Amino acid sequence: MTSFWSWWIILLTTACIALVTWVLFANRTSTLGSGKTTGHSYDGIEEYDNPLPGWWFQMFVATLLFGAGYLIYYPGMGSFPGIGGWTQVGQYEEEMQEAEQLYGPIYAKFSAMPIEEVAKDEQAVQMGQRIFANNCALCHGSDARGAFGFPNLTDGTWLYGGTAAAIKASVANGRKGQMPAWGAVIGDKGVTDVTAYVRALSGIEQTADATQLASGKKIFDATCAACHGANGEGNQALGAPNLADNNWLYGSSAARVAYTIRNGRNGVMPAWNDILGEDKVHLVTAYVYSLSNK
Repeated sequence: MTSFWSWWIILLTTACIALVTWVLFANRTSTLGSGKTTGHSYDGIEEYDNPLPGWWFQMFVATLLFGAGYLIYYPGMGSFPGIGGWTQVGQYEEEMQEAEQLYGPIYAKFSAMPIEEVAKDEQAVQMGQRIFANNCALCHGSDARGAFGFPNLTDGTWLYGGTAAAIKASVANGRKGQMPAWGAVIGDKGVTDVTAYVRALSGIEQTADATQLASGKKIFDATCAACHGANGEGNQALGAPNLADNNWLYGSSAARVAYTIRNGRNGVMPAWNDILGEDKVHLVTAYVYSLSNK
């Protein structure tokens, strides 16, 4: 904050407090029942100019004194730091230090255990669930069952593997999935044929004839099998989904599948290691692992 704006805030705040104080005292009357009125009259009812009740007036004065003291002790007048030395950063660091002293040993205990063992500990799973709710539920849902474009973490189907190590790698380092757009390469008819063939792999295609399926398979073998496998079984090393298991991240309708083939998809799972830290990543991994490994 520049010195100009600092002084602007100081002067404006001081002027406001002084003005409110002046209005309070300048309009105070001390005579009760003097018969004087404010001059306001409505329906024959006149408003008398009686003083505020003493307790009410004293509360006004107390709030003014409190406000002045607050602005002296805490930062609130421009760049003046306040005589108390309080800062938001300082309070945050103090609270984090207290939390570390309280919970650090608990995190350290679970961090030293294999994820498979942590996933069996009720306390650890509850801690991991709370971390998940605060950081992961926005995308994956509070029940971890996912949403459109966000995978279900409870069904045992994994793009990058469902082992404890694979899940922890996903949580800690994040993932970047990319499905290239094929519309310009294979054309509209190619998109339609491949859509029919891909849907047939999981048994949900009902309208395509043998000629269309054969055409779709030919294009699939030439353009898609390198990632998804010859039979559409997927490749966890690449994060290429299994197209034959009837689990669909972006929907299984012909329109949804065709959109994916034509325009591609880009999925990003953020890396959480620098945000949560190793210990919390370990706990949330154990929670996620427990969802599909009861």
